[in-house]
Amino acid sequence: MIGQWSVSLIRKQVPELKTEPYRIWFHLAGEFVTAAMLIIASAALLTEQSWAIDNYLIAFGMLAYTVIVNPGYFAQRGQWSMVALFGLILILGVALVIVLF
Repeated sequence: MIGQWSVSLIRKQVPELKTEPYRIWFHLAGEFVTAAMLIIASAALLTEQSWAIDNYLIAFGMLAYTVIVNPGYFAQRGQWSMVALFGLILILGVALVIVLF
């Protein structure tokens, strides 16, 4: 998420910065916080921290919201491979929740 958005911003491929600046900056903040939470949760799971599962559940909730809401943008543009990628991410996240419990 961080990489994708960073590349898009550097390449000036985010037209919403001009058309909807407030909305896109709030969206970007949510995306970056979600990515940070996922990184923290992953590190905690890998190092078997006692708080790892709780943190992962919070991070997964954030991710689930993102992968349910964001595909609409790509569907509107006819980028169905991206829609499928979001679906795959959601399936893998749910699978990890099942494995953890």
